[in-house]
Amino acid sequence: MGRETPHAATGDALTAEDVAAYLRDNPDFLLHQPDLASHLTPPKAELGDGVVDLQGFMLQKLRGEVGRLSEQQRDLIANARANLNNQNRIHAAVLFLMDCRSFEHLIQTITTDLAVLLDLDVACLAVEAGTGEIPHAHHRSGVRVLEPGTVGRWMGKRDVLLRPDIQGMAEIYGPAAPLVRSEALVKLRIGGEAPTGILAFGSREPEMFHPGQATELLCFLSRVVERCIRSRLDLPA
Repeated sequence: MGRETPHAATGDALTAEDVAAYLRDNPDFLLHQPDLASHLTPPKAELGDGVVDLQGFMLQKLRGEVGRLSEQQRDLIANARANLNNQNRIHAAVLFLMDCRSFEHLIQTITTDLAVLLDLDVACLAVEAGTGEIPHAHHRSGVRVLEPGTVGRWMGKRDVLLRPDIQGMAEIYGPAAPLVRSEALVKLRIGGEAPTGILAFGSREPEMFHPGQATELLCFLSRVVERCIRSRLDLPA
């Protein structure tokens, strides 16, 4: 409950003397109700000794609000530009994937072109070894083969895993592993009897990927990769 104002209980009309007496008894009133300061008309500073310069207080408060709003606006604009840039990069990557003429061309695009298009350091495709092998899925073609159960051990029930400030795993990145300081791992469900896989993106920037980032675009890109693999290898969904 807030402080009781003069005559709050009786409902009598307030006078200027009542308000002045209340403010003298509660000198910190504006500290608890700072929004009221912008509605007050401050006295002139030259009215003499004993006059509190509310104008300076209000000006300082308004400047602070303007500064905070300007900072929020700059952050909003920067985030909007970054999101638009990321969206454009993903769209360009999807077009490259759709233009692939063969499975080998698709793998080359995923493991070479995607990193360039997305302004990252490395992109990799890895699948688990198993009974439902993907044709041509071996190291020579650019697809890294993982032990069965590896994807589940790394990802759990998550579709996307973002990890900052890490050392890249050789199982995914091979010789490029020491370069990777943050990564995004996206689970791939290629369909049919094809094994589970992951699409991995690595960056030398420790905070390029971190929990809390939006992952919708990465998930969309992984769905496109799944469909492209199924289409090139004529696999069932």
